[in-house]
Amino acid sequence: MAKSSMQIKVFTGICLWLTLVPLASHLEAKVTKSAFGNMPDGTKVEIFTLEEGALKARIMTYGARLVSLEVPDRTGKVADIVLGYESLAPYLADPKSYFGSIVGRYGNRIAHATFSLDGKAYQLPANDGVNTLHGGIKGFDKLVWQGHEIPRGVELTLVSKDGDQGFPGTLTARVRYTLDAHALKIEYFATSDKDTVLNLTNHSYFNLAGEGQGDILNHLVKIPADRYTPVDSGLIPTGELAPVAGTPLDFHQATAIGARINSDNEQMRLGMGYDHNYVLNGELGVLQEAAVVMEPTTGRILTVETTQPGVQFYSGNFLDGTLHGKHGHVYARRTGFCLETQHFPDTPNHPMFPTSELKPGETYHYITIFKFSTAP
Repeated sequence: MAKSSMQIKVFTGICLWLTLVPLASHLEAKVTKSAFGNMPDGTKVEIFTLEEGALKARIMTYGARLVSLEVPDRTGKVADIVLGYESLAPYLADPKSYFGSIVGRYGNRIAHATFSLDGKAYQLPANDGVNTLHGGIKGFDKLVWQGHEIPRGVELTLVSKDGDQGFPGTLTARVRYTLDAHALKIEYFATSDKDTVLNLTNHSYFNLAGEGQGDILNHLVKIPADRYTPVDSGLIPTGELAPVAGTPLDFHQATAIGARINSDNEQMRLGMGYDHNYVLNGELGVLQEAAVVMEPTTGRILTVETTQPGVQFYSGNFLDGTLHGKHGHVYARRTGFCLETQHFPDTPNHPMFPTSELKPGETYHYITIFKFSTAP
């Protein structure tokens, strides 16, 4: 049997094993806070460190970003598995990677930088060709949130005024990061005083071998979704919910990221690899498995669960080697992958997609959990 086939067989067995083994006992997470620098206007940026056994996460208030995430491998060796920087300055100098940030108001793309709500058209700043990406020129990733310690983690709050980046309504957003049962949980809350649209997500790039440890093409991925949203040349959904069956986007069976990434398929050409939203099969608002990823050499396994209707699988196609991250590591193409749990891209312009509207009196509330384990 070929090595890749053996890896997939083992991985499939591990996925079944994970559903049967109860969570082990765990320690209460410890939380500490320290300074992480200053913005150009003097605003202080803080960083919160969450530790639960061998699991350690660091979250800073600039962009509510996950700065580092240390996870043990099958031998107990710990490595940081998210791409990023060691200090504040390079984050400020990097406007395009969104490493580890909470993106908003609207994560992913809005076509032609415009949408209509309640019969009124809203114009947004175009920062991705003619489209708006991740909330605009100065999205939530480029703002300083207010953070405070909570049990097992940190809560960060941001108030976005009516008209911020063109979006209606004064929005109050809260994001909680907590460690529990060897998992990182991200919980999102928001309210608005006017009808608005909202799509918050975390934009961490993962490499389960460790950041800076080569590409992610040998990672084995399983995504239990029957459909996806095909895109046009601007990576905007066409509106169709297409089956993944018979395409390189079918990850019902665990498959290496690199196995079909360069295939002669129109969607793969348009995305320059994987950069697609998967339509999750479960019920909106109910926690469900969105993806499972294993890195064979270290045995690290990442299981993603969410209450969101979709997940964007992105294979780091726009990383180009110009960014030097932690420890001077060069972040070349496809050295990190993202699993951005979300509402679908361009939902405000597609009435048939699950709505992303938020009305006064309602509370936006979604959960994403990144669980960690290892293959024997």
